[in-house]
Amino acid sequence: MSRQRSQRLYAEARKYIPGGVNSPVRAFRGVGGEPLFFESGEGAWLTDADGNHYIDYVGAWGPLILGHRHPAVIEALQRQLEKGLGYGASTEAEVRLAEEVCRLVPSIEQLRLVTSGTEATMSAIRLARGFTGRDAVVKFEGCYHGHVDGLLVKAGSGALTLGAPDSPGVPEGYSGLTHVLPYNDIAALEEYFTANGTNTACVIIEPVAGNMNCVPAQAKALSRLRALCNEYETVLIFDEVMTGFRVALGGAQSIFGIEPDLTTLGKVIGGGLPVGAFGGSREIMSRIAPEGPVYQAGTLAGNPLAVTAGLATLEAIQAPGFFESLQERAQTMLGELRSRAAAASVPFTASQAGAMFGLFFSEEESICSFEQVMACNIEHFRSFFHGMLDNGVYLAPSAYEAGFISAAHGEREIELTLAAAEKAFAAIQP
Repeated sequence: MSRQRSQRLYAEARKYIPGGVNSPVRAFRGVGGEPLFFESGEGAWLTDADGNHYIDYVGAWGPLILGHRHPAVIEALQRQLEKGLGYGASTEAEVRLAEEVCRLVPSIEQLRLVTSGTEATMSAIRLARGFTGRDAVVKFEGCYHGHVDGLLVKAGSGALTLGAPDSPGVPEGYSGLTHVLPYNDIAALEEYFTANGTNTACVIIEPVAGNMNCVPAQAKALSRLRALCNEYETVLIFDEVMTGFRVALGGAQSIFGIEPDLTTLGKVIGGGLPVGAFGGSREIMSRIAPEGPVYQAGTLAGNPLAVTAGLATLEAIQAPGFFESLQERAQTMLGELRSRAAAASVPFTASQAGAMFGLFFSEEESICSFEQVMACNIEHFRSFFHGMLDNGVYLAPSAYEAGFISAAHGEREIELTLAAAEKAFAAIQP
């Protein structure tokens, strides 16, 4: 499989772009080798710059729940393109998207559109601080909430891939206000709140962590977190940038039956275009400018192309049985992957939340903590990644990223994936 053109493009990119990439995990530092450059996508497939085809389980890092170039999304975008790219003013489509999100996620009564998940989490934390008059923030080990200064402390995703969970350039005054707790650890939660609850503005958590691979929260831990936030009048923020409209129509909060005070969204609500949002109760959202004193603004917020793609995507995923079908396909694939790993005597387990999944090279039956994630066999993952890539399957180039299945992944794609996995498992050295 020739990748000469990708290699040439990477060499050229490194002259003009730091590391040759515009987001660190794309650099393949976590798996070795050089990154691919892609030219097109169709359904469940990607085509690279050399014309090689791959079954895609990255899905633009989650947004493409319908697959690449879904006809309904493309048609909607073409209609909007004829009208213009943006106006720097309000449009009806913004109202319709906000209305639809509020209808589908009961905890959100009002929302503000932004242009990225990072912007959404940053703004939600500022709003929580403005609402409570407190400064301290709690996050959890391995949870990544974007490259916000105060949150790059024991973060997941690219920070783990590069071996640097903290970042230079972040003043101690910022990170000093961030308290980090173990994921799914109720005792640590209770100890923290007893000592610091009255000074804590908010707790932000991924209800299904997707940036230390896919690690769902335990229901009892989330329930206790909700109770403690109520007791200490602390704002609970669910970061559903990844899970919103991906693991279920109402997001992860609908699966757990727990309503946060604020929710951050992104990815799926833009159908693959740059978008983010944060929302919650009218009481809290009324503090955002121009209604309230907490300032937030954005030149491209509510861009008509992103909003149009998001509306078309949200309409399509409400088809009867949509999420049930995705979940069944993911379950089938993961079950077969476990069987093939066992046949090759490779320690392996997998996790799933709706259309998200995680692959772990571990002897543990299930993974529920950052510590367990970090104990997984990274060399086995690297071997598996390249084995899959060489056999036409594109996984995230990091052991700390979740995978995604789309509506375009059919029986043929899953069969080809399992055939590739059988070869990749067999090539792993004990």
